[in-house]
Amino acid sequence: METWTLTAPCHFGLESVLKREIYDLGYDITQVRDGEVSFTGDAEAVARANIWLRTAERLLLEVGRVNARTYDELFENVKALPWEAFIPLHGKFWVTKASAVNCQLYSPSDIQSIVKKAIVERLKEKYHTAWFPEDGEEYPIRVRGRKDEFAICLDTSGPSLHKRGYRTEAGGAPISETLAAALIGLTRFKRGRILVDPFCGSGTFLIEAALMAANRAPGLTRDFTAEKWTGLIPKNCFTDAVEEAEDLEDLSDMGDLQGYDIDADVLRYARANAARAGVDSFIHFQQRDVAELHHAKKYGFIITNPPYGERMGSEDELAGLYRTLGSRFAALDSWSCYVITPYADIEKAFGRKATKNRKVYNGMIRTYFYSFEGPKPVHK
Repeated sequence: METWTLTAPCHFGLESVLKREIYDLGYDITQVRDGEVSFTGDAEAVARANIWLRTAERLLLEVGRVNARTYDELFENVKALPWEAFIPLHGKFWVTKASAVNCQLYSPSDIQSIVKKAIVERLKEKYHTAWFPEDGEEYPIRVRGRKDEFAICLDTSGPSLHKRGYRTEAGGAPISETLAAALIGLTRFKRGRILVDPFCGSGTFLIEAALMAANRAPGLTRDFTAEKWTGLIPKNCFTDAVEEAEDLEDLSDMGDLQGYDIDADVLRYARANAARAGVDSFIHFQQRDVAELHHAKKYGFIITNPPYGERMGSEDELAGLYRTLGSRFAALDSWSCYVITPYADIEKAFGRKATKNRKVYNGMIRTYFYSFEGPKPVHK
């Protein structure tokens, strides 16, 4: 079976988590760059990666890489790529997005236009036609330029992989599913352990943790663009990947997953989202203030995205909220706490230095993921 270079974009700074996921799927990584990880894979890999990757935004199949400092060079080099091996005569194709970092060519709209024209000219020659009906399956194209090198790729996913299908409703400022999964991957949380989110909102952290604990593939209930590329990706690749995922699911040790929020409406969203994800029976949601956070057992985890900015009334309220979270965490024996926030004084509010912190963009907001790690359990 033919192999290609496959690239999975992700949140900047979280490449290590995605890299581990790809290794776990059994594929050889060829390159790691800011915001993306590339690996070698075949048609089966396209299906398995789309269904299994929790932290990637999408999966791109690289048609080729070209160097270009002028639009003429871009046109000729893109035209030289073997497009007829990927796009059939009736295929519908367009350049859905282009980006360029440190390139002589920097206009996304111009890059999109030139790449589309180059592909059309190539296919005109190969299919001996002057007109394409484009009434077949969709082949969206993405262009990613860095330092005058452009990766020209087919988007195998379609809608972003963060769209698992379970979150149709959300409260204010929800964290994305892929970011939540990546942040959980940075913690020491494992299946069978205690996890509490005292600001659970629409439940994303807890739902993603439950999916991980159950070893349930996040893409099981959605469709992918490449499923319809039967000339390129055999249909059985996706059906086999789904069967594999269903066989590997394990609900035997789901642990103790709890979500609190003071907003009853938001909790209704969270419960509905968990039900759509098929993990509602494993998560206990309750209307509770963070001041009531407590647990009788040791070695638990808090992973949370507290309110900030417009979600809070004033700076004093914000400081008070973090002091309360810090005091409740301090009362939990041997627990670890992980917080994503732009709030700069969290260590002061907690009265302790973070074990580590990492810069992360939550949408367009620059935040930090603070880790306050407790001791590891003592195994007899």
